[in-house]
Amino acid sequence: MTPNTLDQARVEEFAGNVLETYTRSIVTLMIDLGYRTGLFESAAQGPTTSEGLAERAGLQERYVREWLAAMTTAGIVEFDATARTYTLPAEHAACLTGPGAANLAPLARVTTHLAEHVPRVASAFREGGGVPYSEYRPEFTNVMDSVSRNFFDEHLVERVVPLAPGLPERLAAGARVADVGCGTGHAVVLLAKAFPGSTFVGYDLAEDAIAQARAEAAEAGADNAYFEVRDAAKLTADPPYDAVLTFDCIHDQADPAGVLERINAMLVPGGNYVMMEPAASSLLEENVANPVAPLLYGVSTLHCMTVSLASGGVGLGTAWGAQMTREYLAHAGFGPVLAYDAPDDPLDTIFVTHKPETTEP
Repeated sequence: MTPNTLDQARVEEFAGNVLETYTRSIVTLMIDLGYRTGLFESAAQGPTTSEGLAERAGLQERYVREWLAAMTTAGIVEFDATARTYTLPAEHAACLTGPGAANLAPLARVTTHLAEHVPRVASAFREGGGVPYSEYRPEFTNVMDSVSRNFFDEHLVERVVPLAPGLPERLAAGARVADVGCGTGHAVVLLAKAFPGSTFVGYDLAEDAIAQARAEAAEAGADNAYFEVRDAAKLTADPPYDAVLTFDCIHDQADPAGVLERINAMLVPGGNYVMMEPAASSLLEENVANPVAPLLYGVSTLHCMTVSLASGGVGLGTAWGAQMTREYLAHAGFGPVLAYDAPDDPLDTIFVTHKPETTEP
């Protein structure tokens, strides 16, 4: 194709889109800085100058002023040129501050962290294999904790647990529950405090995550919460569990089908399984219109798929999708599956199923 045959308007439009993509990627890093330094929380207190915001946050004014310039030109902060003051609109603050699940600022840490691994992933493109999970830790542990903690605080007990028929009643009466791939164990601690008559066990491959989980449980006085460093692919349970939970971890596994079969085997007949996984279709053509699909496929390339391939796994990927999820659950022996949008989380779907009471002939 020669320059004379190119649609120049289309070229210019696409070039503009590429530059906008690069710009937004840098804005993501600026959001991460605002989250890490407390600038969003300080800005939410009301209009102020760069000097005033720096004083509120206990930071250096020159850095704050440059950050504010980036936030202003990105449309996140509003600037009054006459008064020389900056305002974080309440509607924007609702998405970038506070302890609730609606706070999207922690998600920026994912981009910052994964960008560090681009060179190693590029090598895997050429040489095969992948980047081992161990190379992402311990920072990955902390990133995932910051992304999920607010969601668990706000919705786990009140909105996620009740999705599984009979589970709240089981927990209130006293049950054994496992969280496979528990990370820092925050979900386990919350459940242990909410249902003191039940026993909760968190399993994770990462020693650093389990150390944090045990520390949090001890601080919270959750003496019915226990944690073990275990590979999900090798789990067994005796006695079996009344319920098993997994949050955004099945698609990372080297052998996700095998892990699901083990989870099924860990359950009592009729036991609940609650699984949260990324919200996507298994078909690329059905994800084209999904505005967060590039994020899912990108995170998959830079983490989820590559850690699986590094272990000789199937490399299922972040966007393995609802259709494939149902197929895997059926193959593992689970019963009918219900799917729900995760509250205040456009990136995830919650799948609810159970181990059948009897084996069909």
